[in-house]
Amino acid sequence: MAAWTYMLRCADGTFYIGCTTDLEQRMNQHSAGTFGGYTSTRRPVELVWVGETPTIHDAIDFERRIKGWSRAKKEALIREIGRASRFYLIEGAVDGMRASRRA
Repeated sequence: MAAWTYMLRCADGTFYIGCTTDLEQRMNQHSAGTFGGYTSTRRPVELVWVGETPTIHDAIDFERRIKGWSRAKKEALIREIGRASRFYLIEGAVDGMRASRRA
C-alpha cells in the first residue's frame, strides 16, 4: 500500500514533517486541528511538499531522514521539487513527488 511523507509550513514559519497512508484525511485533520500535537497550535498549515513511497515503512524512514535535515536543506527540497514540476494536489489525488503551492 502506498504511503506519503509530507512537509507542512506552519503559521509560525516552522516546518512539520509527517507520514500517512491517507493524505487527504491527514491534511483535513491538520487543517481542522484534530490531529493534535505540534500543528494543532500552529494553524493554519500549508502543504509545501509531499513524496510517495511504496510502503508506510519507507515513508517513516524518509520522514526520520528529513527531520534530521537543516532548515536550509528542507527549503532546498521544496524549491527543487517546485521548480522541477508544477503539480498541485487536487481532490487528494497524489502520485509521485509533488509540491503544493497555494496562491
